[in-house]
Amino acid sequence: MNSDKVQDEIIEEFSMFESWLDKYDYLIGLSETLPPIKPEHRTDQYCIKGCQSRVWIDAELRDDKVYYTADSDAIITKGIISLLVKVYNGSTPEEILNRELYFIDIIGLRENLSPTRANGLFAMVRQMKLYAMAFQNSSKK
Repeated sequence: MNSDKVQDEIIEEFSMFESWLDKYDYLIGLSETLPPIKPEHRTDQYCIKGCQSRVWIDAELRDDKVYYTADSDAIITKGIISLLVKVYNGSTPEEILNRELYFIDIIGLRENLSPTRANGLFAMVRQMKLYAMAFQNSSKK
């Protein structure tokens, strides 16, 4: 599915909720939909630096498309990473590197996170793009 379509669906889903308490509840529910990361990837090697919570991300390239698995020890953070996985999964490395994540501002996520959690959000995005960059560079060799 086109990731802009996925972002538009996320915007539509979040527009159904009036308050940020309801949106946080929705994020908590999304955390349960996150595909599990392998236990051996819940290590420091896969842990994102810059997050208040512990977040682990792994990626693999299959048929020239990137697929992420992730986990977090904080349920809201796990919901946030599930949104990012939903948007990025099945995209080419180039698409990931060039994609604007407009849903973050439209749903008000950035402005409704604490500064440390917002820093963590961008650390997660940065790590996902680093995986995409590594896959892109390895395919040029």
